[in-house]
Amino acid sequence: MKAFEFELFDPKQRQLSYQKRNGETRVGDYLSDRASSTAKYVLIGIAENVGPLANLGRPGSENAFAAFSKVFFNTQFHNETALDQLTFLGQMKQLRPATDRPDAMVLVRELDAMLYEVLTTYVGPHQIPIVVGGGHNNALPIMRWASSKGKLSVVNIDAHADLRLTDNRHSGNSFSYALQEGLIEQYGVFGLHEAFNNTYLRSQLLKPQVTARFYEDYLQGPYQLTDDVLSFIQHQHHAVGIEIDMDAIAHMPSSACSPSGWSLDQIRSLILKLGHTRPHIAYLNLTEAAPCDDKEDLIVGKALTYLVRDFCSAFK
Repeated sequence: MKAFEFELFDPKQRQLSYQKRNGETRVGDYLSDRASSTAKYVLIGIAENVGPLANLGRPGSENAFAAFSKVFFNTQFHNETALDQLTFLGQMKQLRPATDRPDAMVLVRELDAMLYEVLTTYVGPHQIPIVVGGGHNNALPIMRWASSKGKLSVVNIDAHADLRLTDNRHSGNSFSYALQEGLIEQYGVFGLHEAFNNTYLRSQLLKPQVTARFYEDYLQGPYQLTDDVLSFIQHQHHAVGIEIDMDAIAHMPSSACSPSGWSLDQIRSLILKLGHTRPHIAYLNLTEAAPCDDKEDLIVGKALTYLVRDFCSAFK
């Protein structure tokens, strides 16, 4: 039995759940009538937790896209946010839980193959996927897809380097595999937490393809996250993938939740300012959010909604 399936959104079936109100147009209203082939942005949901579980993280990443959907499809539609350039492709669903950690590692590889196939089959050469939900394991098939179209570098806002050994697949080694497979030219990871990156990970940061900054460096100054990310992107002369691990945001319900980190508004500001540089963006991956109750659903749902709307506004 397969562990995952991709549920393609069919506008004719009106599968979106949102509230209607006279005189208002909700995002759900618009996306229900949107043709996918002409859109600039392609929204893809992922509901899985095998990557974080294989990496000894907390469960909940399987709930992130549902939390996002409840908020995002109910928000207001207007052209100023460039949501008229967005389509909803569908979502990847996990059909069975992992029985144990070794099983979770096997399932990550199955998910890798299926997500790569979905991207290859449904996303056009000039479209930008916006992937919401699941673990950071999904970065690898996204990078495999993006790099098949040309040279790729990646920016990752993350408390963890995700450069662990490539002995088994999990959410902590997508970028190790990417460097090993030659998928990316440069990897910029910003906001690493000193206490949660071991000696091996720190040694990987010395590779010539890697640019890194610890969160503690930002606390001491004079460095600024926006300056570092903009500088990294401006030195790339090809497509750049944007990765935001939600555990980089303080108090965000995530697979490695922390009281220390960026504020949501700092990350929103970064995304909006990125648009000023007009870089060639390959994709946006919003990952590792892990809500486990109604309050966390609301926090995660609104946070992811702000980030998606900001991204579409910044790069319209």
